[in-house]
Amino acid sequence: MTSLSVEMLAADAAEPITSAGNAQLGIAVLAGIAVIVLLITKLKMHAFLALTIGSLALGSFAGAAPGDTILSFTAGLGSTVSGVGVLIALGAILGKLLADSGGADQVVDTILAKASGRAMPWAMVLIASIIGLPLFFEVGIVLMIPVVLLVAKRGNYSLMRIGIPALAGLSVMHGLIPPHPGPLVAIDALDANLGVTLALGVLVAIPTVIIAGPVFSRYAARWVDIKPPENMIPQRPSEDLERRPSFDATLATILLPVVLMLLNALVEIVVDNPENGLQKVTMVIGSPLIALLAAVLVGMFTLGRAAGFTKDRIAGTVEKSLAPIAGILLIVGAGGGFKQTLIDAGVGQMILDFSENWSIPALLLGWLIAVAIRLATGSATVATISAAGLVAPLAADMSTSHAALLVLAVGAGSLFFSHVNDAGFWLVKEYFGMNVGQTIKTWSVMETIISVVAMAFILLLSLLL
Repeated sequence: MTSLSVEMLAADAAEPITSAGNAQLGIAVLAGIAVIVLLITKLKMHAFLALTIGSLALGSFAGAAPGDTILSFTAGLGSTVSGVGVLIALGAILGKLLADSGGADQVVDTILAKASGRAMPWAMVLIASIIGLPLFFEVGIVLMIPVVLLVAKRGNYSLMRIGIPALAGLSVMHGLIPPHPGPLVAIDALDANLGVTLALGVLVAIPTVIIAGPVFSRYAARWVDIKPPENMIPQRPSEDLERRPSFDATLATILLPVVLMLLNALVEIVVDNPENGLQKVTMVIGSPLIALLAAVLVGMFTLGRAAGFTKDRIAGTVEKSLAPIAGILLIVGAGGGFKQTLIDAGVGQMILDFSENWSIPALLLGWLIAVAIRLATGSATVATISAAGLVAPLAADMSTSHAALLVLAVGAGSLFFSHVNDAGFWLVKEYFGMNVGQTIKTWSVMETIISVVAMAFILLLSLLL
């Protein structure tokens, strides 16, 4: 695991980068986060630069030597990118193949053809959850919102009745389900089992998305009863596609990595013998790298070739998919550097001491820290990465299932109350033609419901497992 390489680097370098007391460390953490918040919100600085500067500020406020802080930051950045960078890239390739081949449209059109009336909000949440599984949140919104606007217009539905379920499906996938960047980094930071986290994440996601989506949309439609803005309703461009992939093939390709990772987790629980031949096989094919790589290779045929793509066009699609994720990789890497700076400064031990003195359950503490950072920075990914680094020591003695639940608690906290410092807030506002107050009453409340409901189910699972 990449966390081992970080520990080895830290051990070779020195003891913790500072021996400051808890009071100074607490002030250093607040100051470091404040620097990040101010740079992102006031100066509109890119999150990568803000996290880098915030890490250096944290080390300075904690009394660490600049060289030690730089070493911690670069070690954390390198290990994080090496651990999740390839997975993010593979997820981006799969998402691009899905979009360009018409596979996403095929899933949408097939489900919409079978749904009408009261079933439509449920169809929208199903579509968004499926489409959102391999896609980044922003890409999912760009794909889904045109569909939402068209369905609301043609079916004469309240925009919120259709839009909230779609947004809920995308948001829940983004915050709780790997291979999205936030959950992947939290899994890496907390040394959690990806398959178990995925399985428990699905268990939490299903009731959460139902409550925050179709159920809440009834009330949202009453609070903000609006029609799709005419100037935003898209005309689907005519694609130069010979044909589209079939619904079955597209769905199978999307779900392939999920099935492989869940199979590995199931065999690990049932067999529980690393020397067993079956477990050896599932450990390989169910590893995140192989599972996603398999989906990409299969997708080149089931999506790309099925749409009539030539070899050159498939290669071009893969190439185009990688450029947009450069910023995401840098943010995730810098977040890992910030996390390692926190750990090497001794902040993790400070959090551990506080949690023992205050008797705050680790799951609740992880959720609260993520909520605070989310409210401050507006970024779910930054909140997940930073909170995971802070509570990492709490996962050291946890069981496999509880470490996975801690990942989910951090992810749930990272979705709490999106507001004006979140790019997603403005994206939803503009697409749906709402004012700030209407966006808060719908989108922001929906995000809060997701966070709170997911946390409630996480705590319930922690009592049962």
